[in-house]
Amino acid sequence: MDQNELDCFLVLAEELHFGRTATRLRLSRARVSQLVQKLERRVGAPLFTRTSRSVALTGLGSRLREDLEPHYRGIEGALARAVASARGIEGVLHVGFSTPLAGEMVMKATEKLRATHPELVVEVCEVPLSDPYGMLRRGDFDLQLTEFPVFEHDVTRGPTLLAEGRVLAVSVGHPLARRDSVTLEDLAGVPLLTIAGDIPEYWLEHRTPTRTPSGRPIGRGPSITNFQEALTLVAGGKGAWLAGAHVALYHGRPGVSYVPVEGDNPLAYGLMWRSGGSSRVTELFGRTAHEIARDIAPAAPGSPMLV
Repeated sequence: MDQNELDCFLVLAEELHFGRTATRLRLSRARVSQLVQKLERRVGAPLFTRTSRSVALTGLGSRLREDLEPHYRGIEGALARAVASARGIEGVLHVGFSTPLAGEMVMKATEKLRATHPELVVEVCEVPLSDPYGMLRRGDFDLQLTEFPVFEHDVTRGPTLLAEGRVLAVSVGHPLARRDSVTLEDLAGVPLLTIAGDIPEYWLEHRTPTRTPSGRPIGRGPSITNFQEALTLVAGGKGAWLAGAHVALYHGRPGVSYVPVEGDNPLAYGLMWRSGGSSRVTELFGRTAHEIARDIAPAAPGSPMLV
């Protein structure tokens, strides 16, 4: 059995969309179709029903997924644990971070580990805003420190390390820029920039809600793929952007005002890793990150707080 066929089948069974499956696997749509057809010939019956508008599992496809997935994930986990055990505390640990605050925590943990475990090399890299889980899934990261929530079947989250309020970034000429604070209800009066990419709906709704708490619709601004692009559009009056409170300290910029959001749920941060991919090294980094979080004291209202 070709592992590529199994990878393709399980991802397509989750996404039910050839385009998203191709993006996640970094394949062409034609290659995805080819792999699925090859597996169907091997099985001897269709696993998916396809129309011009939808993709669905057949009854046989559903049973195959139920039978196959736990064993397949078990093999992945067993291999990951074997590799981690062989490494011990040596080798290279790849850690992703999503925001400047997360990056600061990762770098401080890295510096502390450099002193206590010089044989361990920690490589850090930013998590793409437009693909919050892709690099972790592909094995480019062993861990990543990013915002919650996360509800992915193949990603395990650790405890919350820090939480902070949010701010609304608006153009200095916008009426809300003169306010001391805003609420989520005020978002009905300004279009929010949205994020383009391979992003789960629940994550996108958390970052760029479509309705206020009372149900009023929130307008949509242009789509962005990174934070600098967002600030450029905000400064140009093209829309507003919800972000963690720390960006007011890290990203002061002419043309952009940051207004605290009141009555909002805190934005929580923590570590996450591939399910079954925990090891002595990742656990060590997690303990160190928790120690670092304790040392980050709140500097001003809305600053990060230990949870």
